[in-house]
Amino acid sequence: MRLLHTADWHLGRGFHGASLMAAHAAVLDHLVEVAASERPDAVLLAGDVFDRAYPPLEAVELYDDVVARIAELSIPLVVTSGNHDSPIRLGMLGRVATAAGVHVRTRPREIGTPVQIRARGEELLVYPIPYLDPPLHARELEAEPTHAGVLGAAIARIAADRAGRSTEAAVVAIAHGVVAGGRPVSEEGGARVERSIDVGGVSAVPPRLFADLDYVALGHLHRPQGIGERIRYSGAPLAFGFDEAGEQKSLALVGVRAGGAPTVELLPTPQERGIARLEGTLEELLTAAEHADAEDSWVEATLTDRLRPRLAMEQLRRRYPHVLKIEHRPSGPRETQTSQYGERIRGRDPIEVAEQFLADVRAGVEADEPERDLLRAALEHDARVEARS
Repeated sequence: MRLLHTADWHLGRGFHGASLMAAHAAVLDHLVEVAASERPDAVLLAGDVFDRAYPPLEAVELYDDVVARIAELSIPLVVTSGNHDSPIRLGMLGRVATAAGVHVRTRPREIGTPVQIRARGEELLVYPIPYLDPPLHARELEAEPTHAGVLGAAIARIAADRAGRSTEAAVVAIAHGVVAGGRPVSEEGGARVERSIDVGGVSAVPPRLFADLDYVALGHLHRPQGIGERIRYSGAPLAFGFDEAGEQKSLALVGVRAGGAPTVELLPTPQERGIARLEGTLEELLTAAEHADAEDSWVEATLTDRLRPRLAMEQLRRRYPHVLKIEHRPSGPRETQTSQYGERIRGRDPIEVAEQFLADVRAGVEADEPERDLLRAALEHDARVEARS
């Protein structure tokens, strides 16, 4: 059976302040065209449909349009929620939508109940797993309050349901989270594209957790990638940051069969414009012929002039009308204390940074254990609030 796997649409997100609505519309038009031409047996959408719990109206309208067009093709669509989505809003009218072949699963209590698909003389069981917040959902799932704990409990429910079913059906899970071996988009420049869900001991789950499944359709990491033969992140269909320059965005067309290794074909998705990261003096960026291809791209410019040029953005926009970001990194002089501090903390664990800050402002007196517990609780609370916003 053939599946079209996608994830991380993030409808409503911009690109450094620039609207991506036209780009989103184009890439989702392309998805519908692929579905119409390839005729997969199902389309799987593995979470982060929207960029936030309260998406803008135009993002909701675009989602509604795409879902309706896929339903008109009589191709089942299976959707689950990611950490950016509001489970209640995304799952609204779910039972009504099921009658049209749109299966939206956002509640933990639905885990273990598959979407059954029959086509080509074969049967497929698709088990959607919505994003599970460990502190929020551990008690309901009777699990340890960790990423591995709640996902392990979800897989146990799937195994229990499978035990009473035919072993001839291919079995697929859809999940949204972090599996060990997956690589996020880089953190260069201090901006992470995927929202972190690893605060407070929430860590990647081991791939062996999914060993008994024929395919695992993942969302959350925006880079298309496989983890072993049977686990795959489709990646986001659009680039959302300059750290994704050079990344090939795609949809995954997957062939699955019971007990066999899946086949995967990556189908490139159209991008509204390219992404360019340029470096040099202002004069070089304004005149160098080698940068001609970047003139219609989203541009991040790093200026190496010894002194910050006046009106640099205005001058660059004459050649690069879509320049969105400028950094000044002069060649030669020593870095400032501020830039050195930014380099020192980049990529470090948030709790470690907080403890170091406390020691710095207290003349070297480090945090004791009760203070560490308070810092850890504050960071975990902040992560949960951000995940719901």
